[in-house]
Amino acid sequence: VQLVESGGGLVQSGGSLRLSCTVSGITFGNYNMAWYRLAPGKEREFVAAITSGGSTNYADSVKGRFTISRDNAKNTVYLQMNSLKPEDTAVYYCNAATPGHGSWFAIDFGSWGQGTQVTVSS
Repeated sequence: VQLVESGGGLVQSGGSLRLSCTVSGITFGNYNMAWYRLAPGKEREFVAAITSGGSTNYADSVKGRFTISRDNAKNTVYLQMNSLKPEDTAVYYCNAATPGHGSWFAIDFGSWGQGTQVTVSS
């Protein structure tokens, strides 16, 4: 399985970015997909998920600001991030995911993608 994230960058507080993640090696349309982020000194955390049927779920910290979507024809999942805050600064990763215990857990394909760096300046 290959996960390739892109679209990160440096943006001022209040700005927007759109992340993309292209997936190969699985039947993409059959999988729930999620975005996670890893900030310095913190553990990787769940950000947003979209089911194979298109239902969405968000972490409280990004609800109302971020939107997850998918294009099954392109094997791609997106994360539109608006009203960005300095605390959103992190490396963002996508992965297939499964729900449990009120969150979404990444499926272990053996490795993550390289991630894409998002830096929000104040």
